[in-house]
Amino acid sequence: MTGNIRLTVLLSVVLICGSFASAAFMQIRLDRMRAEQQAGAFQVQRAQTVAASLKDTLDHYAALAEAYADAPMSPGTARALAAAGRPVLQNVAVLDLQGSVISTLRNRPMPSLAGSRTALAGAANRAILLRAPDQSAFAIVFAHAGSLIAMEMAPAALMPRGADHLALLAPDGSTLAASDGARENAYIATAAVPGWPVRLSAGLGTDAAREAWLASLPLYLFVIFGPALAGAGLAFVFVREFEKRSKTNRAVKALRATRPAEAQLLVRLADAERRASEAERTKSEFLAHMSHELRTPLNAIIGFSEVIERGLFGPAGHRKYVEYARDIGAAGRGLHARIGDILEFASIEAGRYPLVIGDTDIVPIARACVEEIAGQTFSRRVKLQVSLPTSAHARADGAALKRVLINLLSNAARYTPEAGTIRVEAQKEAGSVCLRVRDSGTGFQPEERSFMGRPFARFARSGGETPGLGLGLAVSMALTRRMGGALVIRSVPGEGTVAELRLTRA
Repeated sequence: MTGNIRLTVLLSVVLICGSFASAAFMQIRLDRMRAEQQAGAFQVQRAQTVAASLKDTLDHYAALAEAYADAPMSPGTARALAAAGRPVLQNVAVLDLQGSVISTLRNRPMPSLAGSRTALAGAANRAILLRAPDQSAFAIVFAHAGSLIAMEMAPAALMPRGADHLALLAPDGSTLAASDGARENAYIATAAVPGWPVRLSAGLGTDAAREAWLASLPLYLFVIFGPALAGAGLAFVFVREFEKRSKTNRAVKALRATRPAEAQLLVRLADAERRASEAERTKSEFLAHMSHELRTPLNAIIGFSEVIERGLFGPAGHRKYVEYARDIGAAGRGLHARIGDILEFASIEAGRYPLVIGDTDIVPIARACVEEIAGQTFSRRVKLQVSLPTSAHARADGAALKRVLINLLSNAARYTPEAGTIRVEAQKEAGSVCLRVRDSGTGFQPEERSFMGRPFARFARSGGETPGLGLGLAVSMALTRRMGGALVIRSVPGEGTVAELRLTRA
């Protein structure tokens, strides 16, 4: 495993992350235990405080019940005691030691005393608690002056107001009443109410217990993921740098272990690559300078020959001079055109031919090219047919597209015999626009098809057609490729040629 640096670093990062996660988990548990201990101590004190307050309340109602048992009762006294005991004290009953009811404050039976004679036997020694069958009330029975007094109370009204998560429990642990927000099994401290058979429980709500943990969670997440992410980032940087140096060292070792013949071959290969780069740079410099250096003298030659031919400064003195000047001008214009074609092709090959590809309507461009070539076809009595839609938008450069069409139409007009036909048509397809140039010329021979589109490839034709420089198709195909299209040439000897230009539909 140590031989694989990536696997080693990955395992180390996982172990580091696991270590930090374990430490954070242990710290979370310790913090929770410490928080629970602090909360437990606080709730014990709280339960004892509320239990002492509840004892005073029960003592107060017991005093009212004893006053009812000791004083001679009149209707007014009974009403006063009943009003003083509301809303907690619902009824008071005086019983003999055998459990028989002597009198009641409200002159009605107490549900809590039903069927409780056996339990009342122990009330002479200590206070006992009895619950109503429907759990809506409970009674506390205690001895007083040779008799028993039963206080029937409403559990909900006995709970302190504004205190959350408190519960009043019976001696058997059942809940008599609970405050708002209290939940079962959520109490962590209990306290007995001195002198009375009830207990008070206090606890924390789930929201309060969760707040402390949530408050510290972002810190623990930072402790876990912060060092792990930093370690992973540093490991990535170190591994990448190590692999770079390792690759370099392996290359150096391989070069040192190479045989002399192979080393010489590598040196020659590097030298050839350097020479090719210099040749590309030299070609670019040639394109930048020769365009001006070659065309400027030719323009002067053509201009002077036209001056002599037209006799702008007087007659030449002999008519042969005029013929020579005309020949010099024609030769200069031909050479100028050929040099322009060569420089244009070299510029395209070097990637210096500027193109602005966008949404272009090819129909007006095609019509302009047809009008430009119409004079040449008319002089040779070649029929020119045009079938174009109203518009056809494609992604192309307008100037480059015109250059391609002019080349295709010029070739068709040059190699189509008299009384022949040239047809230009365009068609919209699903994702492209197709432009075709058909002619009824001589076509290409089978052995010539593999050379179509190559630079300076010229094919001799009978009938007096003068072959060009062999760059028309090469320039057209290169420009079409630069525009993201395709140019396909199909030809049958003696029947003609179809040039199909296909561009992406806009």
